[in-house]
Amino acid sequence: MTEAVFITGTSSGLGRGLAEEFLERGSKVYGLSRRPSGIESPDFHEVHRDLGDLEGIGAALGELLGKTEIGLAILNAGMLGEFKAMPDLALDELRRAMDINVWANKQILDWFAAHHAPGRIVLISSGAAVNGSKGWGSYAMSKAALNMLTQLYAHDLPDSHLVALAPGLVHTAMQDQINDGVDAKTFPSVQRLKEARGTPDMPGPRKVARMIADALPDLLERHASGDFVDIRDF
Repeated sequence: MTEAVFITGTSSGLGRGLAEEFLERGSKVYGLSRRPSGIESPDFHEVHRDLGDLEGIGAALGELLGKTEIGLAILNAGMLGEFKAMPDLALDELRRAMDINVWANKQILDWFAAHHAPGRIVLISSGAAVNGSKGWGSYAMSKAALNMLTQLYAHDLPDSHLVALAPGLVHTAMQDQINDGVDAKTFPSVQRLKEARGTPDMPGPRKVARMIADALPDLLERHASGDFVDIRDF
């Protein structure tokens, strides 16, 4: 039986790479993103919603998935936010990051809990969730909250295996935003990212998508539901 895979953020970056990878592997892919992906395949289905519209997520999932039984969900969509010192970070900016990176995923998990939860759920996290580097405020805090969200839902979705997964460096528009718009003297942690851009240390979305797909059996076998895992530890 062909597995159905649900992925958020399929319009670009890692989400699009994941959609293309699973389509190539013979899965039916259901994408939820703010913009059209441009992917043309009879096995790809998508609905467009801004995940910041928290109240509209349930309706979007109902439209996209209906009674489809999803075997794997990858909750990938997220936002970086601006690099700022914490005193300069407005609460409205932090709320927006929490809405996209945390509460939208809670809405999705709640919808699955009320319908048919996938056997495997991967929530895309980040090393920023544990590093606490200067300037990463809204992104780091929201990804740390995402890790705890994953751990807590592992209790409430006992028939699903959940993992918060840091994918490592991925050359996406997010990295371009960092490279072109963030001063490494003010925020030293980004210097490593600038140096990695365009090198094998920062692979493209499709290569990272392949790494994630290949790692799925080990995630299930080696890690308890609710764990935070860094793909670079494989």
